Amino acid sequence: MRTIHWNSVNRRLGPAALLGIMIVSLWFMVGASSGTSAGHQQPVVYLAGDSTVQTYTDAQRPQAGWGQMIGRYFDQGVTFSNHAISGRSTRTFIEQGRLDDILSEIQPGDYLLIQFGHNDANQAKPDRYTPVGDYKRYLHKYVQGARDHGAAPVLITPMGTRTIDKTSGRFQLSFPEYVQAMKQVAAETGTPLLDLSASSVAYYNSIGAEATKQLFLYTAPGQYAAFAAGSADDVHFQEYGADRIARLVADGIGALNLPLSAHVVQ
Repeated sequence: MRTIHWNSVNRRLGPAALLGIMIVSLWFMVGASSGTSAGHQQPVVYLAGDSTVQTYTDAQRPQAGWGQMIGRYFDQGVTFSNHAISGRSTRTFIEQGRLDDILSEIQPGDYLLIQFGHNDANQAKPDRYTPVGDYKRYLHKYVQGARDHGAAPVLITPMGTRTIDKTSGRFQLSFPEYVQAMKQVAAETGTPLLDLSASSVAYYNSIGAEATKQLFLYTAPGQYAAFAAGSADDVHFQEYGADRIARLVADGIGALNLPLSAHVVQ
């Protein structure tokens, strides 16, 4: 830090100007010594996840992830930093350095929300697939990485896809082995867990199979430029669906009794 020689300054400036300089300088010194910078006086919530969490551009409308909607359900006392990206599993997110990017920024008092499972379970894509045992091992890395930096991890089970049991006509739990594995990691590490898998499936069943098309990426040909041929996607969400899932996430965080919970708005 640059040294200020007050006697020299005093000869050139009046008492009022000198007092102003001293106050500003002391403010900067306090900020530097505390290790915090201006603009980071409130917690930042980092998101690690896949395409169901990702933030999409206007050119990709109406596709959306809950991570781009979540901020509307919290007050201005927190900010969100969405690092989720399509096609990533717990393994590839780490291998590509994306967790390291978060850990290079995250600070004490921040949060890391972790939602994976869709790509980990996809055996048809070996570049993404992560066996359950490895999935648990990688989740441990996210949890420990956050804690090593003084931040609080929160595990979020992957929300259900639009998968309907033909016999009962009701939605069933998606990726049950991975959901259970995440719950085991939460228990092993004492990490708060938000069971989005259960709450999303319950929500789908409450509105019925046909109504869920308004949540998922079902579009008519020519309706959107990004999906000129139309789409019938049972995994990804359009904006309304991403918003509804974000509401479920916010409600789940509100029920966890964390300091972050106080920032949830209705």
